[in-house]
Amino acid sequence: MMPLLMLDLDNTLVDRDAAFRAAVQAFLAEHGLPDADLRWVMTVDAGGYTPRHDVAAAVADRYGALVPTGAIGALLDHGAADRVVLARSSREALSTARADGWTCVVVTNGRTAQQEAKIRTAGLDRLVQGWVISEGVGHKKPQPEIFHAAAEAVGVSLSRAWVIGDSPHADIAGADALGLRSVWVSAGRPWTHDSYQPTHMADDVASAISYAIAAPG
Repeated sequence: MMPLLMLDLDNTLVDRDAAFRAAVQAFLAEHGLPDADLRWVMTVDAGGYTPRHDVAAAVADRYGALVPTGAIGALLDHGAADRVVLARSSREALSTARADGWTCVVVTNGRTAQQEAKIRTAGLDRLVQGWVISEGVGHKKPQPEIFHAAAEAVGVSLSRAWVIGDSPHADIAGADALGLRSVWVSAGRPWTHDSYQPTHMADDVASAISYAIAAPG
């Protein structure tokens, strides 16, 4: 039976925050807004966890007539999606996993159009066997249904699956609830949760993939 890697997208496979930061910088420059507002926008966005309509409302309220509504929508819908990059080390790790017989599937929360745009911009559509997006399946991580949907999408059992992601709540708690092994992509952060633990911690997704595919069983 083929083993399964279920991989988070934002700030795991791709640096979504860096892409969005670059988009915000361009947005501020285009509309003659203060460079110092970069920090404010990033704080409101909260790594993509603030609902889109709330971010849009906050930005519109702050800038009023200085910025057209369409420009705000473009920033939120396409800013990060048009700029995400897949690191060479991540590309190589995914290629190695597939060569070793692993099935790789992206499991991400978010809106379908935006998340699929990121997947295609980064070239992940040519490296993974499939993906599931919360809007499309009607369930969000850490709900078990989205992980089951991911396994069904690629026709592989969850029995030997690993979950790799940067979110303790969405990724690691989701894996723990299903009894799955997991790697937390820490990016240097400390683990602060006592009620559940990842199987392993790694600084980046390439190291996480390498660990999972080399683990016994």
